[in-house]
Amino acid sequence: MAEHGICTVVGVASDDPAALPPDAVRALAAAHLVVGDRRHLALLERLNLPRAAVAAAEDDDDACRRAAAAVRQGRSVCLLASGDPGFFGILRSLLRVLDRRRLRVMPAPSPVSVAFARLGLPWDDAVVVATEGRPLDDVIRDLRPASKAAVLASALAPPERIGRALRRASATVDVAAVCSRLGTHQEEVTVVTLDALATGTFQPCSIVVLVGPAGRPLVGWGAASGAEPPLAWSLPDDAFFLEGTVVPDAEVRAVILGKLRLPRAGVLWEVGGGSVAIEAASISPGLTAFAVEEQGDRAAQLTAAARSGGAMVNVVHGHVPDACELLPDPDRAFVGTGGLVALDYVLERLRPGGVVVTSQADLEGAAAAAGRLGNLVQLAVNRGQRTAGGAWGIAADGPVFVAWGPGETS
Repeated sequence: MAEHGICTVVGVASDDPAALPPDAVRALAAAHLVVGDRRHLALLERLNLPRAAVAAAEDDDDACRRAAAAVRQGRSVCLLASGDPGFFGILRSLLRVLDRRRLRVMPAPSPVSVAFARLGLPWDDAVVVATEGRPLDDVIRDLRPASKAAVLASALAPPERIGRALRRASATVDVAAVCSRLGTHQEEVTVVTLDALATGTFQPCSIVVLVGPAGRPLVGWGAASGAEPPLAWSLPDDAFFLEGTVVPDAEVRAVILGKLRLPRAGVLWEVGGGSVAIEAASISPGLTAFAVEEQGDRAAQLTAAARSGGAMVNVVHGHVPDACELLPDPDRAFVGTGGLVALDYVLERLRPGGVVVTSQADLEGAAAAAGRLGNLVQLAVNRGQRTAGGAWGIAADGPVFVAWGPGETS
């Protein structure tokens, strides 16, 4: 491939110029312009290469603009970047301003792979989580099912702040390490306890490596009072704070969840309501859960309820079927609103072997749903209540019908 009019992105994993591969050195020697930050451009001073024009970029966006402009002028450009440019690197930004066919990428090992290598650990089973521009609560939710992780710390979320968030979430680790300035003469890899991580002071833009106890998830072991809410089946009705939304009684929800036969992984839809999706995502964190809600205020309440319960639920605002067109087909679905129109649409999209559950308040609607699904049960919840005199009485709610299927799944 001709160098003319091409941007060669060279990944740099070390401040030692001898670590650059021969192809990268040849690309630098042939370039009309070399773009990078000052630390990377310092490599050129220690290489015996023909002098090219050099542009010190202020940030990634500035580097991308300079490189793209030079390529459009028919010049060959080398852009120096850290590690693997395609792994949480500059390549994503560069593709916004430059056609990928004008790119040649020479990656170095990513900082994450280097961090695990320094610790002597495999990382093909690790979850990689970035903190840049994200609430820490979201980061912790991503870490909940992980047994091994690399967290990319940032200026606003340095390692010690990540440590404090993990400690609040009752995380437990076998290994915690902060890996800073990897590949430079100032490289530092520090193995720490979770308490030391939370109370120390570290280089902000580091990689925090975490390994859970005996292969178990990082978050949720040894829960302390006032930490994460306990994992429970059929939470109290007032746990969801969904004003104006009909939430199935806890006892009814328990039956719905049981009939759904939640898998460890897959896609779950809930049409209307949201409480079933929140509980399902808490019980089976490997599920990708979507809750479709047509009213904007209720969608916002549902998002807040899911977040307060530590459940990862993707709330979709809109009507069925339009709101569901771009969603992945479900393995499991609960239809709480929308009637037979919503139920028929969900059945059309259901993956082979999937299960749909719906609840109905009247026998006519329940019979129609059961005709499509194949199973029906009537539930009556009779709650014990104390009378004014202190004696116990029974308050009977109206019957609820639950249909599920397709076919025989009871």
